[in-house]
Amino acid sequence: MPDEIMKAHEMDVATQQKYGVEYHKYFYYHEEGKIFCLVEAPSAEAAEQVHREAHGLVADKIIEVQPELVDAFLGGGRVINGAVRLPEPGSDKTDPAVRTVILTDIVDSTATTQRFGDVKGMELFHLHDRVVRAALAANNGREVKYTGDVIIASFGSAHAAIRCAARIQHQCAQTRETDLPVRVRIGAAAGEPIDHGNDIFGATVQLAARLCAQPCRSRSSCGMSSRSFVSGKGSPSSC
Repeated sequence: MPDEIMKAHEMDVATQQKYGVEYHKYFYYHEEGKIFCLVEAPSAEAAEQVHREAHGLVADKIIEVQPELVDAFLGGGRVINGAVRLPEPGSDKTDPAVRTVILTDIVDSTATTQRFGDVKGMELFHLHDRVVRAALAANNGREVKYTGDVIIASFGSAHAAIRCAARIQHQCAQTRETDLPVRVRIGAAAGEPIDHGNDIFGATVQLAARLCAQPCRSRSSCGMSSRSFVSGKGSPSSC
């Protein structure tokens, strides 16, 4: 939903000049399923016409307000691509309510360390970390937990999460013919994880972990909720 709202806002901005309208920002309240837009317009009809022409979604109600009072009632925060984002306590990172969580796990990391020794084992961990973190950076992922051979990350877009998983598997596949092949399992699930400090918990994280633990040589698995979010968006079929 957050991605669709952002696209609708971008369509408004692309259309607004024609009607002398300016859509400043929007507020999304997931729990109530409500969206509020702050718009400056010569009339309510002009504001509505921008919505109608841009994407066909019109407001249930248009209320004239004083701009300086809006943040006091709806909440302030950083504006990113038109969206008002409220920061998490103790962090300057933000996420929408619905997120896709991925969990990566090195296959047979303990056996590799026992077979080749601690030095090679650490090289394996470092290689895994570099591959995963590069993929996160390329797809706007946020690392939320690291336990050595496992990384848990959060995404505002299911499509970005699946692209990230595909990139990780592709990069790991390049190591198969080396003396230190990296095999990684990845689980992905979409939902509303519970935030606590800079960590996330709940059923979404647990589902990603269960999918990651599925017996397989090296692949990515995603829950049906993730699949439905990326349906028709050209995501890699191997995930």
